This record gives sequence, C-alpha cells and structure tokens, in this order.
Amino acid sequence: MITARNSTPSSRLTRAVAWTLGLLLAFAVVPAAVHPTAARADNPIVQHIYTADPAPLVHNGRVYLYTGHDEDGSTYFTMKDWRVWSSADMVNWTDHGSPLSLTTFSWASADAWAGQAVQRNGRFYWYVPVKNRATGRMAIGVAVSDSPTGPFRDALGRPLVENGEIDPTVFIDDDGQAYLYWGNPNLSYVRLNTDMTSYSGGVTRIPLTTAGFGTRTGDTNRPTLYEEGPWVYKRNGLYYLVFAARCCSEFIAYSTAPGPTGPWTYRGTVMPTQGGSFTNHPGIVDFKGSSYFFYHNGGLPGGGGFTRSVAVERFSYRPDGTIPTINMTSGGAPQADTLDPYVRQEAETIAWGSGIETEPAGEGGMNVGWIDNGDYIKVKGVAFGAGASSFTARVASGSGGGTVELRLGSPNGTVVGRCVVPNTGGWQSWTTVTCPVSGATGTQDLHLRFTGGSGYLLNMNWWRFSPAAATASRQVH
Repeated sequence: MITARNSTPSSRLTRAVAWTLGLLLAFAVVPAAVHPTAARADNPIVQHIYTADPAPLVHNGRVYLYTGHDEDGSTYFTMKDWRVWSSADMVNWTDHGSPLSLTTFSWASADAWAGQAVQRNGRFYWYVPVKNRATGRMAIGVAVSDSPTGPFRDALGRPLVENGEIDPTVFIDDDGQAYLYWGNPNLSYVRLNTDMTSYSGGVTRIPLTTAGFGTRTGDTNRPTLYEEGPWVYKRNGLYYLVFAARCCSEFIAYSTAPGPTGPWTYRGTVMPTQGGSFTNHPGIVDFKGSSYFFYHNGGLPGGGGFTRSVAVERFSYRPDGTIPTINMTSGGAPQADTLDPYVRQEAETIAWGSGIETEPAGEGGMNVGWIDNGDYIKVKGVAFGAGASSFTARVASGSGGGTVELRLGSPNGTVVGRCVVPNTGGWQSWTTVTCPVSGATGTQDLHLRFTGGSGYLLNMNWWRFSPAAATASRQVH
C-alpha cells in the first residue's frame, strides 16, 4: 500500500507536452476532413500509459482489450508486462491493471510482446511471445485464468512452441478446432488441442506467395507484403487474415481464404501507413451490432515507434464482405451505449484523462491517483435521466486533500456539485464522501475535475450518483 508520494511516477505522460500539440502531430497524416473537434477526441483510448498491440475479446456484453505496455522513454521495444482494459460502450474504458508480466513465466527473460487472449470452456488463455532465457530465442507461452481480467498463471511452466518467431493469434473454428498462428518473417500454425495448452502434429508453415499476400519490392529476401502481427477470424463462411505489412513503416493489409489454412488470396489495404509509429498491429471484433478495428499509433505526447498507443475505429464491411480502407482518427468510435451513473462506477473507467494515473488499490482492483490541481477525468455519455440528487465517492488522501468538481460538457463546464475530500490518514486509507448535486439531467459528458493546493491531492476508487426522488420512484415501480 502506498504511504507516500515523494516522486512523480514514470508514466506521467501529460506533463511532457500539451495534449493539443500531441494530437495534431499524431494525426497530421490524416486528411483534415476526418479530424473531429478537440473536445470530442477519444483516441488513443488510454492516455496515462503507452499501450500497443491490441487484442480485443468480446465476453458477456463487454469488450476486453489485451495490450502490451511500452515503457516511458523507450528507444527499443522495452516491454515488461501486459495490460487489460474493458468497456461496455467502446468509449469509457476500465483499467484492470497488469494481470500478466514477464515474471509470470519463470523461463522468460525479456520482451513481453504482442499476444492474444481467447475464451474456451469457461477459462481464458493468453498466448504471448517472450524470450526464452535458456535458448535466447523468442518463444510462445500460454497463461490461463478463470477471469478475463486475471490474474493469469503460466499454464505449462515452459514454452508451448518455439521457433524464434513472434506475434501469436488464436482462432477457434465452428467445428471446435483451434489454431495458433504466429510469425515474423515466416507465418506458421499449429492445431491446438481442446485443452488449449498443447497441439497435435507439427508446426506447419503457410506458403507466403505474392498471390496470397501481395508483392513487396526492394527486398528479395521477403517477396510478399506479410510482415508480422496476424489476426485470424471467420465471417459468413470466409476466413480473414489481417496483418501488418511491409515494414517500415507498416500498413495493415489482409487476405482471405475458403479454409483456416488457406489457400490465401491477397485483398488489399485495410489501414494505410499513418500515425507516427513505424509499426502497427490489428485486432477486429463485432460488438453490439457494429464492427470495430483496433490498432496502435504514436498518438500521445512523447509517442512514436517505441512509445505507442492503442486506438479504435468503427467500420462497416462492404456488401461483398471486403474491408474498406480505414483511416486513423482522433475522434475514435462512437459511443455504443450510455453509462449508468446510478450504479457503482470505477474511478478508473475513463473516456479521457488529463494528468491522472492509476495504481493497484489496497481495497482491491485499481484506483485513480497522482492527482494534481486541475487534473480531470472525462466520462462520456452519462445518462442522468430526470436528474441526480447526490454524488458519492470512495476516496483517500495522504495530504491536505482537495475537491472533486462535477462538471458537465467540458473540464470548465457547468458545476453541478462539489465534494470535499479531507486528509484520510494515508493514500490507501479509504473513506466515503457524499455531496449534493443539482442540474445533472439528460445524457451528458461528465468531467470529474480535481482542485486544491500544490502537490498530489487525493485518490479515488469508485463513484456513484443517487437519483432525484422522482427518478428513484420510477425506478422502484
């Protein structure tokens, strides 16, 4: 448990560069017509750490997003752990922390790179590439959990498969057969057994033909566009293999096939080279009636090829099943559902955060912390309905405390409530505070704006509004 805040955490991204400049630079390659107004910017979807290599999974009405984590100031792919996020609406993302790291695998020495998690038989299997300490080569490990948010444990105590290559993706076909694909510079697969931690037969290498994966010029050693980062799925009887193409800088391309092992036919570009990172990594899911494309770029201040950030766009397939060209935007996907303020919401459920950080909470889960005067959290599309009467939050402070201002529309918008947070005796000494609310009606973007003196002010674990009497009465009846 944290008892002191004597130094700024290494991931204090927002202190380096103004947000506006960072966004403008990150999306400078995108045509001006697709730029949203700054007030609506929700990409990248995580702002307080660098994230990379998105792998979405839909489960029980939420999208769980598994990502890598680029360390601040990296000049290489310096990655030590993986992170999990989730959302019910594609804009407000809950930070579930790091349930998997290099230390989970006793045999791994470095390089917590791009992986993917899948669900089967009530368990969650996370396939990741790491460097095998014994051989010095990249190998594919598998971790398992009973929950999509972990904690995960090493399922085998050794690599599942090893050939020195990276970027595993897993697909379970309609007949129950699961496939693990991976590779750079090659593309290979194995047929996983139903236990998801072993496979039958040997490693099969997919032929990388120009007909199957496009033509690359200028590199006789790699005649096709395939580079790395495969993502395999099935839609309407057709198999899709989306991949990072032609480093460097990469774009996203795809191929299709009548079966899970081919033969593959190259179909073209999904996302052009954009966004300030020389790599990219795809992930595609359907959720609440729409299709979504996840990727990464260098969209945060200090961002680049080794300090990347995950973003998302909504798209629609063409009538013939082909994927349209998708450009990076700073607006992101539209909200898929409203957020209910009258149930407990985690403070680390965020559409956009300025200045804040997250950390493990002594009460379990995560909390928002490292809060200075003027920092804020935006929660998008909050459905207040006929109105709220009060606001309750679980808070802690090891300093003089501060005030949580409840503002609508923007960080400087209308104030509908103020909650004072006292010194609670420590950063993990939690108490509950409640304050009256007036004027919070309809569906609004809520900004929790933190004010106070110098230094860190407070931590927040969760919050909840109470409805006005008329609303509460209708809910009861």
